[in-house]
Amino acid sequence: MRSAIHITVIFSCLLAWGDDPPATISTAIDIHSDDLLAQPLAGNWLSYNGDYSGRRYSSLSEINKNNLAQLRAAWVFHVHNSSRLEVTPVVANGMMFVTASNDAFALDARSGRVVWHHSRPNAEGLIDDASRHITRGVGLWRNRLYMETDDAHLLCLDARSGNLIWDVAYADWNKNYGATSAPLVVKDKVLVGTSGGDDGVRGFLAAYDALSGQLVWRFWTIPAPGEFGSGSWPGKLYLHGGGTTWMPGTYDPKLDTIYWGTSNPAPDFEGGVRPGDDLYTDCMLALDPDTGKLKWYFQFTPHDLFDFDAVETPILIDAVYQGTARKLLVQANRNGYIYVLDRTNGKFLSATPFVEKLNWAKGIDAAGRPVLTELKPTTEGTRVCPGYAGATNWFAPSYNESTHAVYFMALEQCETYFFKPQPFQEGQGYYSTGVKRIPGENSQKLLVAFNLDSGSMAWKYPQIGGGRSSAGTMATAGDLVFFGDDAGSFEAVDAQSGKPLWHFNTGQEMSASPMSYAVAGKQYVAIAAGSDIFAFALP
Repeated sequence: MRSAIHITVIFSCLLAWGDDPPATISTAIDIHSDDLLAQPLAGNWLSYNGDYSGRRYSSLSEINKNNLAQLRAAWVFHVHNSSRLEVTPVVANGMMFVTASNDAFALDARSGRVVWHHSRPNAEGLIDDASRHITRGVGLWRNRLYMETDDAHLLCLDARSGNLIWDVAYADWNKNYGATSAPLVVKDKVLVGTSGGDDGVRGFLAAYDALSGQLVWRFWTIPAPGEFGSGSWPGKLYLHGGGTTWMPGTYDPKLDTIYWGTSNPAPDFEGGVRPGDDLYTDCMLALDPDTGKLKWYFQFTPHDLFDFDAVETPILIDAVYQGTARKLLVQANRNGYIYVLDRTNGKFLSATPFVEKLNWAKGIDAAGRPVLTELKPTTEGTRVCPGYAGATNWFAPSYNESTHAVYFMALEQCETYFFKPQPFQEGQGYYSTGVKRIPGENSQKLLVAFNLDSGSMAWKYPQIGGGRSSAGTMATAGDLVFFGDDAGSFEAVDAQSGKPLWHFNTGQEMSASPMSYAVAGKQYVAIAAGSDIFAFALP
C-alpha cells in the first residue's frame, strides 16, 4: 500500500511565505485509491467524513486535554459570496480545498492563503434548498477535484490549478432538482446525488467515470411502474416521489458495498396519494459500487408523513455487539431513534430513542418497523415530535473506538403539522402545506454520546441557544469531541464524560462540521462558521 499521497507544492520558500505570497506556484497532486482507503486518519482529511467509514475520527493527538487551553485561532479565511458555509474542508498534505456557493478554493492549510480560486456564477431560477446555493465540499482523485453545483452539475477541476476539465449536467430534466452535497469518490467513480426531495423530483444516485465524466450507472430511488415497490406510486407520481440522496454515503471496501441514505417522500405531508411504504424513501441503501445494483435496503420510516429524511451519515463500525462480532452500520436518524444494523445484510439489530419529545411512534418492533401512534398532519394542525427539523439531521456524527461512543447533535422540539392537498408544479415546492412553531414551547439542542456497548446514552450536554444551529461533531485520539455549539462557539468536551473544556466564540451561526489535519507534524482543527473558515492550532 502507498504510504502517502504524492503532493508537491513549490513556492519561492515553502516553509515561510513572509508577508507577500509567492509570484509563482506549481502544484502536483496524485491521489490513488489506496490513499482514499487509508485508516486511521492522520495528517490528511481526504473526503467529507475524512475516510470511507463515516466515523469522522482523527488519530491525531497533539491537541489533547492537557494542552487544550492553549488552543488558538491560527488563521481565518473569509469568502464573499456566501453568508452560510456548510462545507467540510478537505486537506491533502498541506493543501486545503473548500467550496462556497459554486466557487472552489485551494488554500495553504498552514496560513489560509489562496493558491487558486475557481469561480462559477450562481444559477438563477432555483427553488428551496438549491436557491440557497449551498455546497458541502469536494472529492479528490489523482490530480482532479470534483464538486457539485447548485443546479446539479458535476464539475471536474485540475486540482493543481483550478482549471475546468469537464462539466456534466446530471439532473436537468426537471427544474426542481438541485445539489447541495459533496461527491464521494470510490475506486475510479464519482458518486453524486441531488436535493429537491420536497419539490417533486425523482431521487437517484449516479456514478460517473472519474476520468471521462461518462455516466456509469444510475440507481433510481423511486421505482418505475412494474418494478418492485412501485405500488406506492400510482400513475406518474413516481416521477415526483422524492427520495433524494443529498448527503454523502459511506463505503466498505472489504464488502465492496456503498451505503447511502435517502430523503422523505413527496408530497411531504399528504400520504393518501402515495399509499404503502413509499420505497425507497427514508431508506438505507446498500449498493454495488461497480454496477449500482441494490444488495439490500432498510426503511426507517415507512410511509413518512413528517419529513424524516434518512440521509444522516451511516457510520461503519466493526465491534462485538450483544456478544457477537459484527460488521455494524449505525445511524442516528431524524425520526428520533438511533439504529444499529448488520451491514452485511441489512438485518435490524436495535433502535434506541435519543430524545424525550417523541410522539409519532410508540417504539420500534422486532423487525425494525415503527409502532405508530396514528398521528398525522391535519387541516387544523397536529402537534408532532420531533418537529420538522428532526431529532437530528445532516450535520455529522462521529465515533471513537476507544470509548465505543457515537457523538451527535440532537434537538428536542415539537411543531404543528398541517395538511392541504397540492398538485405538482415545476418551479414550486411539493409539500402539501407545512409546519408552524408552537408558541411558548421551547426547543433545545444537546450534544449526545450513545454508548454502543450498553445501548444507552452515556451522557448528554445541553446547549444554550434557540435550537437553530446545524453544526456537527468530530472525535479525536486526544480524547476530545469537537463540535459547533448552539451559541456560535466552536467547542471541545471530554469524550469520556462530556465535560466542557474549551470554546472559541466565532460570532457567527455555525452550519458545518469540523475536521482535523496536520502539516509538518503540527495538528490543526478547522470548521466553517458563517462566511469564514477558522483553523486552530497550539502555539
